[in-house]
Amino acid sequence: MQERDLEMLARIEAALYASGRPLSIDELQRAAGTDSTNKAVKMAREVAQKFNSTMHALEVAELQDGAFVLQLKLHYNNVVKRFATRPFLSHATLKTLSCIAYMQPVTSKQLVEVRGSQVYAHLKSLHQSGFLTYQKLGRLKIYNTTKKFHDYFGVDGDIEKLKKQLVKTEKAAPIPQIVQPILEKA
Repeated sequence: MQERDLEMLARIEAALYASGRPLSIDELQRAAGTDSTNKAVKMAREVAQKFNSTMHALEVAELQDGAFVLQLKLHYNNVVKRFATRPFLSHATLKTLSCIAYMQPVTSKQLVEVRGSQVYAHLKSLHQSGFLTYQKLGRLKIYNTTKKFHDYFGVDGDIEKLKKQLVKTEKAAPIPQIVQPILEKA
């Protein structure tokens, strides 16, 4: 392998590590310093192959939308939970996201009724993160989760299956007060 290719591999690996989120092919192309999409994809797959064959707890995954992400293997999530310092999304934002996942399609008005006015900041953050999409209906916005949400959290794209999974999880654990009204409506 040429020195230039080794440098591209290292730059892609560094970008994946530093980002803490999935990177699109365009972003990987810029990180690698190449104009070729095919070269960036080839190099990212090479990083994934090398990384996945030598690491036990971490993996580089190629997502369905073509993005790549350096992530912890699902098996080790519970082991490292207590060591995580600052979550990517706050607890309150995650609660809002779970409400959206369960209630979707859902209006901002419905979310404010369930979660309170702080929901607007959560919606902005979740939309910027790519976990939500919305459609405008007059002044009203209707929210749905995105493919990135499904890929990031490792859930199937089937909304009804996701709702059943959320209800099953809630029955196994104490139901937070915030979710009880939602589950009662279902």
